[in-house]
Amino acid sequence: MPGVEDELDEGFEAILGHLKEARGFDFTGYKRSSLMRRVRRRMAQVGFEGYTDYLDHLQANTDEFARLFNTILINVTAFFRDPDAWDYLQSEVIPMILAERGPGDQVRIWSAGCSSGEEAYSLAIVFAEALGMEEFRQRVKIYATDVDEEALAQARQASYPEKAIDGLPESYVRRYFERQGDRFVFHKDLRRSVIFGRNDLVQDAPISRIDLLVCRNTLMYFNADTQADILRKLHFALLPRGVLFMGKAEMLLSHSRMFDPVDLKHRVFRKVPNAPLAGSLFGHHFLQDRRGEPGEADELRALAFGVTPVAQIVVNSGDLLILVNQQAQQIFGLSDRDLGRPLRDLEISYRPVELRGYVEQVRNERRALRVKDVEWQRGPGDMLALELHVTPLISASDEPLGVSVVFHDITTSQRLIAELANANRQRESAYEELQSTTEELETTNEELQSTVEELETTNEELQSTNEELETTNEELQSTNDELQTINNALRDRTGELDDLNEFLESVLTSLRAGVIVVDREMRVVAWNAGAEELWGLRSDETEGEHLLNLDIGLPVAELRPVVRPALADPSYTKDVVVEAVNRRGRQVTIRVSCGALRNRRGHSTGAILVMETAGALSAVSQTATEGTSGRTTPDRP
Repeated sequence: MPGVEDELDEGFEAILGHLKEARGFDFTGYKRSSLMRRVRRRMAQVGFEGYTDYLDHLQANTDEFARLFNTILINVTAFFRDPDAWDYLQSEVIPMILAERGPGDQVRIWSAGCSSGEEAYSLAIVFAEALGMEEFRQRVKIYATDVDEEALAQARQASYPEKAIDGLPESYVRRYFERQGDRFVFHKDLRRSVIFGRNDLVQDAPISRIDLLVCRNTLMYFNADTQADILRKLHFALLPRGVLFMGKAEMLLSHSRMFDPVDLKHRVFRKVPNAPLAGSLFGHHFLQDRRGEPGEADELRALAFGVTPVAQIVVNSGDLLILVNQQAQQIFGLSDRDLGRPLRDLEISYRPVELRGYVEQVRNERRALRVKDVEWQRGPGDMLALELHVTPLISASDEPLGVSVVFHDITTSQRLIAELANANRQRESAYEELQSTTEELETTNEELQSTVEELETTNEELQSTNEELETTNEELQSTNDELQTINNALRDRTGELDDLNEFLESVLTSLRAGVIVVDREMRVVAWNAGAEELWGLRSDETEGEHLLNLDIGLPVAELRPVVRPALADPSYTKDVVVEAVNRRGRQVTIRVSCGALRNRRGHSTGAILVMETAGALSAVSQTATEGTSGRTTPDRP
């Protein structure tokens, strides 16, 4: 139904016209298919089916424009997106750019379509790695532009979530980011070298004198005519040896003669200066007016020379500037005060080209010379392409009088030739692209058919998995009940153990005698109140310490031969009487009973020492006589 399609197209064009007139955003150069698909997506989100109704809604609600704008512009970006291409840029391209510039020369970079700033800050990182922090701050300026003001506002904050920097090397995160809460902020000192601003590649003038221009995966959103126009702007923005870094989705540059490929795989190109336009030679013939007076003819010659639209100067045989027309004065900043001055003293002698050598060559060879391919950066964003015609001036008597230099401005002509050549190349590649697109569509159709079959298989697998999950859920529920029962039993057992520990602690506390329990390594594991009363050390000061290392009044070194056998023999017991100094500093006689600490299996796991104060010195003496060492009592049966 052509009538319905025309109506739909008119409604869609009306929306684009409103965005251009009311908001200043020209989307007419974008690809219609993808543009319509995104507008329809936004219409579905707010519940409109017709373009006319949605246009009324767009005009009545000022907030709707921002939502539509964000839907149209898909801001997909990341730090070092396509790592292989960035590795090539860092290892090959950046050293090449820096090698072609002096150590103090400024490096100007343009990130076109920078979105939320990840690409611009990636450029800052790789140049800071190449130059060092200090030199980067002094030499590098990065201009990052986009049409989305919301994305630019986010880029200026330079604050990113942890997910955005997950793929970065740890060294980069440490050197170039500062953590603030749950976000990472790009280094403030380096951020001053990155300048964000709004620039519409379709409507606005490009930034000029750029060494490296990064425009990745941006051209693919535009139609062929708009792409060609943007490419001309990017070509103009670059310096004669400037580098263009594109995205892997862009293919047109491989057919363009405006840029030479440096590496097609990674989409790195170099600017090709435009071929000069062969212009016609404009000779100046001053004819004597036979009908006029000589004075009138001279005046006419002077006037005609002054107003000629082509810049021209004349140098006499003594290399003095004799004549300058108005066009040369305007272009090169000359004035009447410069007449009669030596050519070598004037700026025009070496800018835009070293002129004195050509003048001398023409004077010596007595023949005209044409100098091509002269590019002159007259000012910011003002590049001129010139062609010089240097002609000797010979008198009627064959004497050299001077040299005429004519400067032809061929900037516009070169641009037109480049545009025509590019248009022709695009027409030649159109058929190839169309054929390639047809083949891609056929392949896509086959892939879609295969995908449908895979989805059907996946659906069956998911159904089977769901049944398995239900079975697993029942098993987990049963296991959970069992764990709950075990948990209750463990809770009861814990209570019993607490009661038992409390009972054992009460027993040790109730004993008036000092009790020390050691493990097989002779480290103290129990120290009761009686031992604390005898030796003045608390249990928390002794537990875990080696018995023989305790600094108390008891001569613990003498207990080694008593305790050692108890650690090996579960049935071992022995008493010993020793002289000691209690916690009050008084000399006391102590009876130490040592026995093995046995487990349920009857094995020795340590030793128990029970210490009591002896009743009388005579008993001590008698015990010392009967003992094997003079200080010990007989073993207990």
